Amino acid sequence: MVNIVLVDDHQIVRKGIKAILDTQADFTVVGEGGDGLMAIELVEKLHPDILVLDVMMGGINGLEVSRQLCKKAPQTKIVVLSMYSDESYVLEALRSGAKAYVLKDNTADELVHAIHEVALGHRYLSAPLSERAIQVYTQNVEPTLEDDPYNRLTTREREILQLAAQGWGNTEIADRLFISPRTVETHRANLMHKLGLHNQKELVLYAARRGLAGDPPL
Repeated sequence: MVNIVLVDDHQIVRKGIKAILDTQADFTVVGEGGDGLMAIELVEKLHPDILVLDVMMGGINGLEVSRQLCKKAPQTKIVVLSMYSDESYVLEALRSGAKAYVLKDNTADELVHAIHEVALGHRYLSAPLSERAIQVYTQNVEPTLEDDPYNRLTTREREILQLAAQGWGNTEIADRLFISPRTVETHRANLMHKLGLHNQKELVLYAARRGLAGDPPL
């Protein structure tokens, strides 16, 4: 039996995906959530075999969730669902440790197949992403990871980068992460320095290039 946690910030989409997964005799959806923080909490609590999550959610997005859980809960394999076929999103998902990247406009059968593949220890990318993305990843990405300034950011700095890129102010970020606005300011200054960024426009453009900018706060 494959135990699955499902996280998507759109309830209708989440319920539809759950209905698909429930048709499989060897799948059990053991938890559901609507944002990145909840995804981390559910995985740490339930220890599922597979986490299926949307790449773009308010707050901490699926890529940062994947990055954190690869360290905190490596036994849980991650299947990223996305509407974005842009290579930057695919490569960032691979960098973050996701084992599968499935496009939302593909068939239900492909999602089921991806979960089965990941449960068996394989990597899976939706066509037409597969050959191109894996080739770029293996030839160009892996050898240069240590040189990527993004990898020098702390977990907190990555969270603040994403929230700031989505338009959250320091006070809103502080409330979201249960820290003080002054602490947010310090982390923000540090990440800007590490990434060589000088203003909010450069921060937003950087996050967009990395596939990190999600939806703005409601």
